[in-house]
Amino acid sequence: MNALLFLGTLVAMEGVAWVTHRYIMHGWGWSWHKSHHQPRTGLFEKNDLFALVGTAISMSLIAFGADELGPTWWIGWGMAGYGFCYFIFHDGLVHRRWPLRWHPQSGYLKRLIQAHKMHHAVHEKDGALSFGFLYARPLPELKRQFQELQNRKG
Repeated sequence: MNALLFLGTLVAMEGVAWVTHRYIMHGWGWSWHKSHHQPRTGLFEKNDLFALVGTAISMSLIAFGADELGPTWWIGWGMAGYGFCYFIFHDGLVHRRWPLRWHPQSGYLKRLIQAHKMHHAVHEKDGALSFGFLYARPLPELKRQFQELQNRKG
């Protein structure tokens, strides 16, 4: 049961991240997130505050369930596991915020990188697509949607 809570949370966090990215980061939280759609000038960007909020929630859940290793402990660690995956794939592989030398030439990870680059082709709050961090829809579908968005703008 505990392993299911951990794994279920880890998987469900992609949905939570998608909703957060689409409706908060590209909504009322744009003042923090827009730094992620602009060239970074230092080690950190204002958008990193979202990671601090997620970390605080995860650590609070872990601390709250630590005495009995209750459900919140496992959920908190599931959130932390998702954060670790985000750090490796989004910050490392996609944005190269730390020196990861591997460049996927094919397969799912290349698709993930391409989908996120399509997301970053839009520098405004509105009109972006592909809001997932670890899941990317098939590229032909994303390209079609991107073209439709561009046609509506122009």
